[in-house]
Amino acid sequence: MAKRILVVEDNDLNRKLFCDLLKANAYEVEPLADGREVLERARDFSPDLVIMDIQLPNVSGLDLIEALKADAVLSPVPILAVTAYAGKGDEERIRDAGAEGYLAKPVSIGPFMLAVRKFV
Repeated sequence: MAKRILVVEDNDLNRKLFCDLLKANAYEVEPLADGREVLERARDFSPDLVIMDIQLPNVSGLDLIEALKADAVLSPVPILAVTAYAGKGDEERIRDAGAEGYLAKPVSIGPFMLAVRKFV
């Protein structure tokens, strides 16, 4: 059975690129642009990995990571943060929130797929 990946990314081009790349590598993908839907969608979809943008409209990706990790059912699901938010101390803050992985945008295909395979 294909591994399931929830892609939380508000940028249409990035979301499409991530999803197309993952589908081409035989993953089942659920794209999501609105962070306010993450918890409900994650519970319904039961992902094996969540790819999370940090800078989202309406809600912070950091808050979403903390909420996913606080949920008894979803807390074991690894989170790969993919963000342009790459200043000093940001990776540490993102990992402290609960993300197991971190990639700075722009993301190259090789490191992206390597990170995905590491977590699924």
